[in-house]
Amino acid sequence: MPEVIFPGPAGRVEGRYAEPTRENAPIALILHAHPRAGGSMQDRVSVQMFQIFQRFGFAVLRFNFRGIGRSQGVFDNGMGELSDAASALDYLQSLNPNAEQCWVAGYSFGAWIGLQLLMRRPEIAGFIAVSPPANHYDLSFLAPCPSSGLVVYGTRDGVAPAADVERVVSKIRTQKNIKVDHTPVEGADHFYRDAADKSVDLLPQLEAKIVTYLEKRLAAPAPKKAG
Repeated sequence: MPEVIFPGPAGRVEGRYAEPTRENAPIALILHAHPRAGGSMQDRVSVQMFQIFQRFGFAVLRFNFRGIGRSQGVFDNGMGELSDAASALDYLQSLNPNAEQCWVAGYSFGAWIGLQLLMRRPEIAGFIAVSPPANHYDLSFLAPCPSSGLVVYGTRDGVAPAADVERVVSKIRTQKNIKVDHTPVEGADHFYRDAADKSVDLLPQLEAKIVTYLEKRLAAPAPKKAG
């Protein structure tokens, strides 16, 4: 997948881009976890979501928020990072001006940014929010939620507790024909390892839930992994 550098509000932005498999294919923007907690476009959940959308034939972009990797700028507590995400979406759309759908997918802090972007960009048709930190950030702005999407969370997450995520999801108001699905990964901590046994990787379970949802929304099974 090619490395890309594109302009953002704080200077250059570093990303990775996967070209679509067909003309007018949908696009997806991937947003990583908290920059101050080790999050980057290379974190394993962000890479996994990138690869999932790539297998479905999307044009996919993941990038580093300001101050991470080769992206210029400094951490801005969310406001600047939302601007980064908007610029990244503009860039992705410039590469794919005739995309038939637009999706955003975020992990942890990136899920919070993605949900805010969703409220500002009416072209976003679907979203995936993995472990949104409902205990750290106010998500009441999802009123009403303008697009259907999926919220996934771990039941043993000490960073974004399941009870907080479930409380927020239960209060999301939706418009007609909009549905926000939510599903837990049993026993998973914030990093999708078994909270009781860190040697057990639960990332495949997270992947399965996202793939199942996309298959339902896109009415097409994902191609099998290579190898």
